[in-house]
Amino acid sequence: MPRIEPLSRESLPQYEDTFRLVEAALGVLPNSTLTMARRPEIMEAFARLNAVVMAEGTVGGVLKQLIATVVSGAAGCAYCQAHTSHVAEQRGADVAKLAAVWEFEVSPLFTEGERAALRVARGAGVTPSAVTDEDMRRLRDHFDDDQVVEIVAVIANFGFLNRWNDTMATQLERSPLTWASEHLGDTGWEVGKHSKSSE
Repeated sequence: MPRIEPLSRESLPQYEDTFRLVEAALGVLPNSTLTMARRPEIMEAFARLNAVVMAEGTVGGVLKQLIATVVSGAAGCAYCQAHTSHVAEQRGADVAKLAAVWEFEVSPLFTEGERAALRVARGAGVTPSAVTDEDMRRLRDHFDDDQVVEIVAVIANFGFLNRWNDTMATQLERSPLTWASEHLGDTGWEVGKHSKSSE
């Protein structure tokens, strides 16, 4: 059960442009956005940052979602894991690859470049950061400095979201909940505090 109730979309018609942009990117308007809407300047600033960070850039959108999934899993945020893996599939990621994301070190579904990026994401998701100089060296074997900045921006972006959603116990919306329940259950994913009730 959420610790702070999100506002209703209908009560905030003045922010409909922002809501439509967020919804277009994720396929759903997240409850996290509607909770942030209690402080609209925070919601709008974060929506702009998130749009820039998660847009297809010199790093592909699917890899960005995989990075977001791994950093969210390492941080323990089931809400963000559900959203990021669901969006990754919408952007073209193979479901088998998403199910194997925690086996990226050994799974043949991942390239060496993807392994390097996901290794950094996994290390950055814990506190204190477990990313080593060697992890960054391997990352730079596959990505230039501008791409590394883009990858770390994804990780940092989800540092905010992971802490927001786990602290607020944001209720997971139906479509990412259904998707994660069907596709991530075998990986140990559980909705936990992000369910409709606190049971």
